[in-house]
Amino acid sequence: MSTSKTPNARLTLLALAISSFGIGSTEFISVGLLPLITNEFGITLSTAGLTVSIYALGVTIGAPILTVLTSRLDRKKVLLLVMVLFIVGNLWVAIAPTFTLLLIGRIISAFAHGVFMSIAAVIAADVVAPNKRASAIAFMFTGLTLATVSGVPLGTFIGQVTDWRLSFIFIVIIGIIGLISNALLVPNNLTKSEPISLSDIGKVLSNFRMLLILFITAMGYGGVFVVYTYVSPILENQMGYSPHAIVVILVVYGICVAIGNTIGGHFANTNPLRAIFIFFIGLALTLLGVYFSFDSKVIGLIMVLAVGLFMFMNVPGLQLYAVQLSEKYVPAATAMASALNISAFNIGIFLGSYVGGLIVQYQSLDNTPLYGFLMVIIAASITLAWMIVENKQNVCTAKEFSPLSKN
Repeated sequence: MSTSKTPNARLTLLALAISSFGIGSTEFISVGLLPLITNEFGITLSTAGLTVSIYALGVTIGAPILTVLTSRLDRKKVLLLVMVLFIVGNLWVAIAPTFTLLLIGRIISAFAHGVFMSIAAVIAADVVAPNKRASAIAFMFTGLTLATVSGVPLGTFIGQVTDWRLSFIFIVIIGIIGLISNALLVPNNLTKSEPISLSDIGKVLSNFRMLLILFITAMGYGGVFVVYTYVSPILENQMGYSPHAIVVILVVYGICVAIGNTIGGHFANTNPLRAIFIFFIGLALTLLGVYFSFDSKVIGLIMVLAVGLFMFMNVPGLQLYAVQLSEKYVPAATAMASALNISAFNIGIFLGSYVGGLIVQYQSLDNTPLYGFLMVIIAASITLAWMIVENKQNVCTAKEFSPLSKN
């Protein structure tokens, strides 16, 4: 028996996944192109890292603001509009004559990313049965994971054998495919979201639990980007892998990410908070493993791939729990809560890549995994404390309503 609430749920999720593939490809494409962009514009590695952090900042700002501006439109029109914006932004990057203009193009495409992911997560959770919501969000995010499997490595390879600008033309083509997929596969009868105002941001942020999940999302997810932003230089400079070998490694890394995302969605369906904690611990330990294995080419590679396995494992659970909390405590602002949690993911990316840039500039590339580990451990510790408090409250509630307590 199907668990879908609507007969077109699978096609809807497929369209969202295809679109998120394009968005995921452009978000992470510059990770593999950092050395080429550095050489093109004569800038430092930490400055080139702004292509990741500025993009994340654009998503952070764009998600809540554009969610408000598009809240009165039906969701399919919004999906089509943001994919057009996405295509324009990447085309801008491909022809940018200066690094500053390149960053502007990254911000344009980031705006599209922010509103797409916030709306797509709500649609994905809404079109399936309640007990499959995390899996639906995970499937929607599969596009992002597949981007790390094929989009990013292929884009990196195109840049290495031709020109890095053609890598972004490649992204433009993916964006066009995503646009067509949305037009053909997403039904026209999607319900409009409730009108949203900027005051909804205050409703979400004034709730302590919502503020806490946003902080956990930013710190826990962001920790990995202290390392991932500079994974190509780490593999090349610290572990001695050739540029062509790095392309293959990025493919395997992406496969690990895809596996981790699927596992994460499955285990987050019933108890997302517990899954979040367990996956944070796994991610922290693998980051620490990278820090201690720079001297071993084989073990170092294994640890890097293990980081990939845990990298997206928490994404479905974090997004689902944010939606669940908003439905319980701020039901009038669920769409904004979803948008703000997408912002939180990207605050984490910005924070992680920015911290990584500072470490590369003022300390050493070797220290990036250690700082990533510390960020994830902070998120894991807060999650553990939350679990303990929630369990105590549940026990007290159970005793209060127990027949024995009335005697």
